[in-house]
Amino acid sequence: MIRLDLSNTPAWLDLGHGVRLHLHPLTTAMMVASRNDPSVAALNAEATDEESVLVFAKALARNATLDWEGVGDSDGNAIRTTPEGISALLDVWPLFEAFQTKYVAKGLVLDQEKNVSSPLPNGSSAGATNIARAAEKSAKTARKP
Repeated sequence: MIRLDLSNTPAWLDLGHGVRLHLHPLTTAMMVASRNDPSVAALNAEATDEESVLVFAKALARNATLDWEGVGDSDGNAIRTTPEGISALLDVWPLFEAFQTKYVAKGLVLDQEKNVSSPLPNGSSAGATNIARAAEKSAKTARKP
């Protein structure tokens, strides 16, 4: 069963280390906009998977972030949210990992749910094909004169 959250209300996401992002929900429109981001489109064919993931995550964060808390300049003064600042924030490894795990991965859960095989009945041979019946039937038909 798919669980739909029909709320399009932005929510705060705690990335740890005192940093929080106020984010739009992860929707299809958000993913499409991020895939069409100029930075993603500019990736060349030789880009590694790691480079592609980083560029896409930064594009997604720039598109989704409305505000932040716990981010300051080198003197500790709070700074405004900017696209450049969001990209720089994701250069901090623990914050990048938290964003990927807590925001991006939630959008991929549905893909995981739909790629699961249906459960098999209990027992070690429950999923096995019964070839004995097929053999019995063919043996009976072979004996008929």
